[in-house]
This record gives sequence, structure tokens and C-alpha cells, in this order.
Amino acid sequence: MRRIARKGDEAPEDAAPAPRDCGPGGPAEPLVGQRTPRKSGVPSLVRALRHPNYRLFFGGQLISLTGTWMQMVAQSWLVYRLTGSAVLLGFVGFSSQLPVFLLAPLGGSVADRLNRRRILVTTQTTAMLLAFLLAALTLTGHVEVWHVFGLAALLGITNAFDIPTRQAFVVDMVGKEDLINAIALNSSMINGARIVGPAVAGVLLDAFGEGWCFFVNGVSFLAVIAGLRRMNMTTQTRVPLPGSPLASIIEGFRYIKHTRPILALLLLLGLVSLMGMPYAVLMPIFADQILHGGARGLGLLMGATGVGALAGSLILAAKSGIHGLGRWIALAALGFGISLVLFSLSRSFWLSAALLLPVGFCMIIEMAWSNTLIQSLVSDELRGRVMAVYSMMFMGMAPFGSLLAGSLAHSLGAPSTVALGGLACIAGALVFTWRLPVLRLEARRVIVALEVAGGEPPEEMTGEASAVVPRNSENHGQ
Repeated sequence: MRRIARKGDEAPEDAAPAPRDCGPGGPAEPLVGQRTPRKSGVPSLVRALRHPNYRLFFGGQLISLTGTWMQMVAQSWLVYRLTGSAVLLGFVGFSSQLPVFLLAPLGGSVADRLNRRRILVTTQTTAMLLAFLLAALTLTGHVEVWHVFGLAALLGITNAFDIPTRQAFVVDMVGKEDLINAIALNSSMINGARIVGPAVAGVLLDAFGEGWCFFVNGVSFLAVIAGLRRMNMTTQTRVPLPGSPLASIIEGFRYIKHTRPILALLLLLGLVSLMGMPYAVLMPIFADQILHGGARGLGLLMGATGVGALAGSLILAAKSGIHGLGRWIALAALGFGISLVLFSLSRSFWLSAALLLPVGFCMIIEMAWSNTLIQSLVSDELRGRVMAVYSMMFMGMAPFGSLLAGSLAHSLGAPSTVALGGLACIAGALVFTWRLPVLRLEARRVIVALEVAGGEPPEEMTGEASAVVPRNSENHGQ
């Protein structure tokens, strides 16, 4: 097994030179030399689609995620219809996402040890069966709130293995040279589904009720399962990891602890997920009680968030390197918080829908671009475990946020709860911005160490290494 690069590793004297710092406005010298751009018949915006396996994955996931967003909207509406409780809206989010926080490290270890495609077939099949069961209970009129909570918890356990495996599986399909574009297209796919799914769910909810949304979601899993089975994967054999699963999990946490750029990105992501993202849990209250839009209005509001998020992910897809992403992440977290505060103050339906456009845009910029930078700073041997912690911060912190948001909304009201979350995101963005110069310098060292160790980052990353080089070469006391 290749040696895993850690903080403090030094490049040998004959290694490729690090970029030279330069004055303001001037470009930095490439980390390992500027490479000739690839020539391909595929437009750069969608260049990851030149890989047949990724095309199968993309098409199947697009259909499946549309169904998933339909179920998320319908499930929230079902709980709200049965109980009318903001607290229970928070609890259903808590029950579905807490297992991700608790079990994602185990899921990441499994993703680094076993065949990732087979793991995904198993998790997607399980999720399909759970959707069909919820549909059957709802359509027959036997559904109760505890059914929703129980099935949501089982889906959360499934996602604890599915999410880190799916994140790590991307590099298996496209290789390192197209990893940035594939991550961006994944975000575009998720947010395209975020637009269509809630809109369709709003229509189905108004016309037929929640059960058919759950049924359509179950059917949609057939597309991704079929795509996974048709893939021709020739590099899926995992190198056996030494030691026990617990030891490998600890190794992943240790790598994150000693790689401060990754740690800072994950902490900011966790804060946004804990304090900012639970606004979506309270959306049925905004749609019904505050903006008076009903079930159809709920679909439109969720779809507006998806439009903004899709725009953000398309911008990432157009990028060919990581230059400036750290600064964009800080600005996105700041914009996300400001937009949430403004949304909490609005009492006009269409103004609120318009304010959700920057909410979605900033949200996907912060989360997808954090994914990109983290994957550029980790070796293949640790990818599954590091992405498991990403999953813990992205989805695993959300249950605590959902529970907190539901409790605060019960006492303070939904608008005040969303405003408090926005203010917390603003504070986190300002702290991250203050630390950014030091984090850039250390990120450059990690990329050099990965290059020397043989776990070199994608081609687009090495071509624009100035993304992680501060304008001032001073180490700020490091």
C-alpha cells in the first residue's frame, strides 16, 4: 500500500517545486507544471459524461433523486397533516438523519474495504423496499406517525452506508482527471431533481395524496439499480486494509484532525448543516401558516431552492480547477446566512420564493465546493473514510438541527428560528474567512505531499495550484 501523506510531510529535494508566491494580482507558478488541456469531443461543462459508467450512474440517479425529493416533501406534509406539530416535523428529520451521524464512519470503512458498486446496489434496493412499504401503509389508510419515524430511521441506516460509498465511488467511475466535473454534475443532478421532484410532489399531493408520491419514489429506484448492474467496472478490487475496522475508522479521524484545511471545511459545513439547513424542516409551516400557499405552495418553495442550487452547481461544472474555491466557500456561507435572515422576515409568497433562490445557490456552492476541496486533499486509501465524516457533517448534523429547529419553532415561532440559524451561519463564515490565509498555505503542503506519495490530485488541481497558495508567503506563526 502506498504511504499516506500527512501534515508535515516534506517533499524530497528532487520533487516538483512548490509554486512561488507572487504579489497581488499576479498568478502563481503551477505546482507541478502547466499541463496541456485535454482534447475531447465532449464539452468541458459535461466532460465527465464521456465515461460510459458515469453516464449510467448519472441517468439512474437523476430519476431516482427526483423520486427521493418527492418523498421528502410528501413525508413532511404527511407528518404535518397528521399532527400539525412543528416539534414532530423536527423529530422526523432527526430520526432519518441521526443514523448517518452515528454509523457513517462504519459506512466509510466498508466503502474502503469492499466493492463499492455492490454496496450501492444493496443500499439502493433497501431504500426502494422502504419506499414501497411506506406507500402501502399510506395508500391503505393504515399509516401512523410512528410508522413514518421508524421507516425514516431505517432509511437513515441505509444512507449511512450509501452516502460515503457514493461519494467515494465517483473517482472509480471517472478517474482523477474528471473528478471536479463529476462532483459538479452530481450537484447539478441533485438540484435538477430538487426542482422537478418538489414541483411534481406538490401536484400529486394536491390531487392524490402522499401515498402515490412514496410509490413513485419506490419505482424510481429501479433506474439507478439497473444502471449500477450494467456498469463494466474493471478496477473495483479494494486493497485490503490492515488492522481492524475500528482501527481504520480511527485512522480516518486522525488524518482529518491533523489536516487543518479539511478540518476547517468540515467544521463550517457542520455549522451550516446544524443551524442553517433545518429551515427546510419548517417549510410546511411557512407554506401553510405564514405564506398561505398550501401543499402546492410547499412544492413551489422547495423548487425555488432547487433552481438556485442548480445554478450554483452549473458554475462549478464550468470550472477547470480549484482556484479561489476557499474564498467562494466563505462568501457562500455568508450569503446563505444573509438570505435566510431576509427569508424569515418576508410575508409575501413570491418574495419568499425569490429569496430562496440565493438560499439554494449559496447552499450548493458551500457544500459542493467543500466536497471538491476535501477530495483534492485526501488519498484514495482514505477517501471513503474521509467522505464518511463529510457525510456526518453534511447530513449527520442535520438531525440535531432539525430537533433544535422544531423545539425553537414551537416556542419562538418558525421565522425567528430561521433567522437565528442564518445569524449563526454568518458568524461561522466570518471566522472561516479570518483563518483562510493560513489554511491555504497548509493545503498547498498537503497537495505537494500527496504528489510525492503517489496519490496525486486530479489534473485540474495541479494545473491551478495557486488556489491554495496565500498571497503572502508568511506562515502567520505556524
